[in-house]
Amino acid sequence: MALPAAQIQTGIDRFPYWYHRIELPGGVFTPGWAPLAPEAYRIPDDLTGKRVLDVGAWDGFWTFEALKRGAREVVAIDDFSDDLGQLGSGDRRAWETFDFCREALGYSRDVCHRIDMSVYEATEDRLGKFDVVFFFGTLYHLRHPLFALDLLNLICEGEIYVESAILDDFSPYRGGLGQGYPGRQMVAEFYPTTEYGGNTSNWWVPTLACLGNMVMSAGWPSVEVWKLVDTATQLPHCRGFAKGIRTA
Repeated sequence: MALPAAQIQTGIDRFPYWYHRIELPGGVFTPGWAPLAPEAYRIPDDLTGKRVLDVGAWDGFWTFEALKRGAREVVAIDDFSDDLGQLGSGDRRAWETFDFCREALGYSRDVCHRIDMSVYEATEDRLGKFDVVFFFGTLYHLRHPLFALDLLNLICEGEIYVESAILDDFSPYRGGLGQGYPGRQMVAEFYPTTEYGGNTSNWWVPTLACLGNMVMSAGWPSVEVWKLVDTATQLPHCRGFAKGIRTA
């Protein structure tokens, strides 16, 4: 049963930081700023009967969105390694915000699981198979992004949707905004410390073309890519998407 609307705002205020802006009962929203444009992710309006994996779930926006769109079961995983380069140890409360939203929305643990694990631990033995995988805001935080895609391909029987920082309009090594790798250049940059966004958990960022080919090489033969905005004028808008489909 969903929480009464009168209790929700008080619950939200208990947490020092929210990443996701999630609509809860009573027209109350969590105060996060992401995702910037949910429609840009192009996930299906109808996920009826699908089993979905949400990698890097954080507060759970995409987990709950999948359930709203009819998914029969969603498994959310995260290892809480991203601190945005600014969060203190007490700011991100592991699964507490996710659990609060799950309760407020009235979803049971039978259909809405969450597991503390790295994407490198995502195996069929532990998680089973999925019809759809969401892989949002995570790839560029990985030291081994292709390995992660390979592992996800082993447990995905259908589509993968990927969102990542991209280099088309920005490179810290080439001068910042407006100094990236436009067109279809096949480039990825490595950041050993805080070069990208001042965040030590940002390791690799690809161009959009590179992102699409990474998804294809991992086992999705049909891939579509697109940018969040045509020409980014601020760093948070330097994002791209890839949709990989098992069969053309």
